[in-house]
Amino acid sequence: MSIGDKAKDVVQKVAGKAEETVGKHTDDAELTAQGQKDQAMGEGRLRTEKAKDELGH
Repeated sequence: MSIGDKAKDVVQKVAGKAEETVGKHTDDAELTAQGQKDQAMGEGRLRTEKAKDELGH
């Protein structure tokens, strides 16, 4: 995985956390859920790529 891809995944996690926080503060359940989903997707891709990197070495 390239550094650019890893950066995108980290950004997705951070943006998801921001969405979740804003959603909680504004009582927007949909935004909160979307933020949690984005965080999980970013984390999942990072874990998958980390495992691939470890197997490749």
